[in-house]
Order: sequence, then C-alpha cells, then structure tokens
Amino acid sequence: MLYLAFVTDANEPEDDLSGAPKFHTDRSHYAPVFERWFNSRYPERSDISVAEIDIPVSTGFSNETVFVDLIWNEAGESRAEKYVVRIEPTSGALFPAQTDQCGVSVEVQYRAMETVGANCDAPVPELLGYEADGSLLGQPFFVMAYTEGRVPADTPRYSEEGFLVDEATPADRTRMLTTGLRAMGQIHNIDWRTADLDWLDTSGSGEPSTKVQLDLYRASTLAELDGRPHPVLDAAFEWLSENDPNDERIGLSWGDSRLGNVLWQDYEPAAVVDWEACALSPTEADVGWWLMFDRMSFDEVGAARMEGFPTREEMVDIYERESGREVRDAHYWEVFGTMRFCAIFIGLGDRMVDNGLVPAEINMSVANMVTQSLATYLEIENPTPSPF
Repeated sequence: MLYLAFVTDANEPEDDLSGAPKFHTDRSHYAPVFERWFNSRYPERSDISVAEIDIPVSTGFSNETVFVDLIWNEAGESRAEKYVVRIEPTSGALFPAQTDQCGVSVEVQYRAMETVGANCDAPVPELLGYEADGSLLGQPFFVMAYTEGRVPADTPRYSEEGFLVDEATPADRTRMLTTGLRAMGQIHNIDWRTADLDWLDTSGSGEPSTKVQLDLYRASTLAELDGRPHPVLDAAFEWLSENDPNDERIGLSWGDSRLGNVLWQDYEPAAVVDWEACALSPTEADVGWWLMFDRMSFDEVGAARMEGFPTREEMVDIYERESGREVRDAHYWEVFGTMRFCAIFIGLGDRMVDNGLVPAEINMSVANMVTQSLATYLEIENPTPSPF
C-alpha cells in the first residue's frame, strides 16, 4: 500500500531519515525530555539516562515512533531497558475522529490498549504512560515497553518475499493465521458497555451502528475532498447504505486488523498494535478489513498463496471457530473496509503532494489503486484510474 510505502522493519530502525515524511532537522531535545519524563514517573529510579535513540524511516504519515534505550540505577543495581514512544503527528490522524474525545490519536490508541489489556487475553504492549502536555515534544505522546517480534512487511509484500515465504513452514503459517484471528475474536468479545467505552461512541446516544460509521466517513470525505469529485466513493456510500445488514453485534473494532499490525513471536501474537482506527461498530468490520488486506496482498498482485496459509474461506471458518461469532456478510464488510481505505487515501494523497512525493496533477487522492479496488469490488466502471 502506498500509505505504508515507508515501512521497512519495525525492529530494524534505519539511520537515514532524509526521505521520511516526518523527518525533522533537530530532535536533539528528545533525550533530555525522555529523561525528565521517566524521572517524574519513576522516582525510585536514579541516574536515568538515554543511551540511544532510534527513529525508523517507517514512521510514515502516521504517528512518529521512537525507540529509546534507557539506563538507570535502582535498588543498588544498574538497569537497562528499551521503550517505544509514539508521538502525535503534526498533520493529524488519517482516520476520522470517532468522538470529541478522540481528537488526539495517541490518546485513543493508549486508551484502547488499556481496555484490551484489562478485558481480554489478546496481547498488547505494557503501557507506561500517556503524556497530554504537548509542550514537551511539541505533540502529545505515550510510552510503552518494547516488544520483540517480527512484522510481515508491506514493502515488499509479505506474500511475495520475506520470512513468511522464505522461512515459515506450512504449520507455522497456519498457526500464525489461527492465533491472529483468535486474538481478534477475543477483542470482539469484550462487552463495550461494561468496559466503559462510551468515550468511543460516535452516536452519542449509546446506539452505535453501521449507519453512524457511514455518516462519519461520508462527512469526513466530503471535508477532505473540498469539492473534488470522487464518483467511485460516492457509489460505495450509496451501495453500503442500501445494503446495510443492520448488524446488532456492536463491539470494539480494532479498525486496522491485519498481519502487519501484530508483533509475532514464534508465529503467535506477542502484541496487537496500531489502534488509531478503533471504533464501536459491528465487529464483522474487522473481518472485512482483514480479508481486504489479504485480497490486496495475494489476488491483486498475483501472488501465490503459500502452503499452509489459509484461504479466505478458511480464515472465515477459523474466525468463527475461535471467536464463537458467526460471519454473516463478509462481502458487505469487505466493501465497507475498502471504502474506509479509499476514504483515508484522500488525506494520504494530499500529504504526499504536500511533501513533494508525488505531483499534484496525477490526483493521487482520488486516482489510486484503492479506488480501483473499490470499483472492481462494486463491479462498476472507474473513471479515475490510477497512473501506477
């Protein structure tokens, strides 16, 4: 995906940041800020010092990710640990804010992971704290423990090369997909009301629904387009409204449910990450997004499905078995997911133009491969084909 084109390997930060979208010329203030922050949060630690900071090129257009190696003394012993800091992007989130309480993406992510960690067995990173004071680094941020793990890459596609193709056995691949879908099902079985997720309720009335999400994305895209036509997205909103299954099974939707948003250890989830797109909606929306990324990673690039890697139909069966939840309308939710991806590509395309990565005249915000994918899935003509 183009919005992930800067992703390399979350565990192998690169030194050259000159081509990264959020490259800053001066991050010299980061180390003393982190030292003061940890000092204030952990008074039992002394001589806290940042030994190293790594800022991967993969920070892209989402939150800036910083890896911090910290050393300190505690109880007479020298200690060292690696942490991860996620900083709010200055350009704002790509996904629309679900409520007035969701205006800061890193706060949304932190609160969502707190909820998951407290209410189910799906693994999330250990959270150390959220910092709302934007004066420290220029933007709010949160800190979590570093989790070892491998991440299936988007560039190059994990379906074409990388550890899933070159190293994994058929049993490894089956275990990976099974345990990943199990974790997603565990998230979906959280009771959003008892988990105090009202702050994420877009309806404002305790009645979140598909219609509420469609209205949110429609309003967001109209604002982002600012008068520019997007006929395929218009057709998608019409189709989704007319075919709304009125699914009453509302829960916490991860929002960006895919293999690349899990840290994997021995082909099982070590941490489910990237929660900026979370929402209260029919949880089958996550199944649709998962299937959409599978389709884009295999079918749409002509990649052969590796031995042991479940088919789309098998993944639906696995999810139903592991979650105890029936998948009623996978096609609808895959169209819904592709609409969401197409919608966020508007802001992404504009940011790519603003950063000088693509020329404005190619109309990347509308004419892109996700728009084509949505048109194909709706079986309609696409008057705005991608130049790539």
